[in-house]
Amino acid sequence: MMEFELRIIADCPHSAPALALLRASLADEGIDGEVRVVELFREEQAQALGFHGSPSFIADGRDLFPSNAPPALTCRLYSRGSGVGGLPMQKDIQAALRQLNSDT
Repeated sequence: MMEFELRIIADCPHSAPALALLRASLADEGIDGEVRVVELFREEQAQALGFHGSPSFIADGRDLFPSNAPPALTCRLYSRGSGVGGLPMQKDIQAALRQLNSDT
């Protein structure tokens, strides 16, 4: 069974919507799994985990949206069609989950 994490920073306004979005994506893809919420507090944690901002969607230790940005305790932006936002689109999470499943 895959392990899922939602990595966040304190006071991230997207934490609760991100958790709901990840759970909905898993359900729509028929993937059974619990989501563990991991709150990061120190830059050392961000460096050690390769954390590229809040929220980060992690499956089996892999970021569903790999980034070349340096690890940091910061907000994260996602491409959303014609712009950017604090959350990815559900279809993009589902596509990343399908890709991950085909890689394993």
